[in-house]
Amino acid sequence: MDDKNDARGDAAAQRPAETSELAQDDPSPPLDARAHLDQQRHRASQLAQAVRHELHKVLLGQQAVIDDVLTALIAGGHVLIEGVPGLGKTLLVRALARCFSGEFARIQFTPDLMPSDVTGHAVYDLASEQFRLRKGPVFTHLLLADEINRAPAKTQAALLEAMQERQVTLEGRALPIAAPFMVLATQNPVEQDGTYPLPEAELDRFMLKLHMDYPEAAEEVAMVRQVTRSPRADMLETQPPRTLLHPRDVVTLQRIASELPIDDQVVDYAVRVARATRTWPGLSSGAGPRASIALVRGARARALLRGGHFVIPDDVKGCALAVLRHRVRLAVELDIDGLTADQVLRQLLDQTPAPRL
Repeated sequence: MDDKNDARGDAAAQRPAETSELAQDDPSPPLDARAHLDQQRHRASQLAQAVRHELHKVLLGQQAVIDDVLTALIAGGHVLIEGVPGLGKTLLVRALARCFSGEFARIQFTPDLMPSDVTGHAVYDLASEQFRLRKGPVFTHLLLADEINRAPAKTQAALLEAMQERQVTLEGRALPIAAPFMVLATQNPVEQDGTYPLPEAELDRFMLKLHMDYPEAAEEVAMVRQVTRSPRADMLETQPPRTLLHPRDVVTLQRIASELPIDDQVVDYAVRVARATRTWPGLSSGAGPRASIALVRGARARALLRGGHFVIPDDVKGCALAVLRHRVRLAVELDIDGLTADQVLRQLLDQTPAPRL
């Protein structure tokens, strides 16, 4: 487990002296409320796109994954990233942490990790002859849960309250976690020895589940050239991304995204997509109401990220696979035939009519 004080120092060292563009006040008063709101949304979109540009400089390829991670950050959700070794899952999270000047902590999940190693525990202070609470690494802004499926269920469950309620109960006291709070968990699908499956209750608390695939040939060639120029074995040396966000900026981005206009027909479309998974042929179990909420939140975040002034059905479609793939279960016969949840969900999206605005 990383030292949290070192992580805080690293985050502090990355903070810029000046405030970010989103935090700056407009010196001239707005002509009207509508113009001021449009200007605020434009500035928020520019900041989000600037963060995306910084991440692209560090992680070669994986544009869709980067967009989805930023979607979850803006929507206030958590992300589970799955992929084979060596694709840059941890690199992506570390790069986002450098763009984000809040507190950052990393937990390396192992079979002997205890719940108290995540949430904290009470220790006896000899000087005061009293017990005092020692907070764990979960009390941070950005938490990297590396190889989360290597810890047993009781340790994985230590994150449930924090992910859903943004608080941790220690010794009967509910301790709030400062906003914003985001969990980015990684897991390796091919190394099954010594791993524990994530329970459905925990999977449902992840807003998005992302798959990191192999890079394109040209991107892999560029990566090999860059890595082999480094004297540090297989370490990828890149220019550290600029720090563009403060915690208050992320909260502001989340607020602006939550207020982005969305037509009732688009909300109805998101709900119909989620409800269709519960009766769709080939799916033995479907997504619950959290999926409907995540589709709307994710669509608003994607609309802000692309610079839109309102949400369109394509914003819902753009995040549908990441929202639904870990919330549905394939029927046994389709699993035997080699079909995947993504293939079935694509059929569902193609056959669910979207509104025309």
